[in-house]
Amino acid sequence: MGADGGIMGKKIRVLVGGVFDLLHVGHIHFLSQAKKLGDELIVIVAHDETVKRMKGRAPINSAEDRAELLKALKMVDEVYIGSPNEISLDLVRKINPDVIALGPDQFFNEEKLKKGLREKGINAEVIRIPYMYKKDRAKTSKIIERIVETFCE
Repeated sequence: MGADGGIMGKKIRVLVGGVFDLLHVGHIHFLSQAKKLGDELIVIVAHDETVKRMKGRAPINSAEDRAELLKALKMVDEVYIGSPNEISLDLVRKINPDVIALGPDQFFNEEKLKKGLREKGINAEVIRIPYMYKKDRAKTSKIIERIVETFCE
């Protein structure tokens, strides 16, 4: 390890992606665990159009607001907003991560993702972060349900 924490002076870049709407303890646990995998943590925030397509609803907070919140977290080094309706492998290649950390509830086929990355010349290790919290409490959809139950009845 080099003085900067990386191997032979190279910092290990960890990339994560997600919606990160209504930032909650599950997000913090995920980001903290991902940061432990390297020296720099880079986040790609899902574009609003991508969220609509994936979740069937618009995000509560805009991509710009979600990115600003993430930038304020001490474990996050850089934040990008993703492209509409796609995972931009060109952006991933530009970031050039050593590790891509997947959240426990992200629906990626890891082997298919690794193959797609290799085809684009991205040689990052793919690691799945396990649940570190009660998944029924720390999910944006569950938080929205609790808000509706509390304030709309």
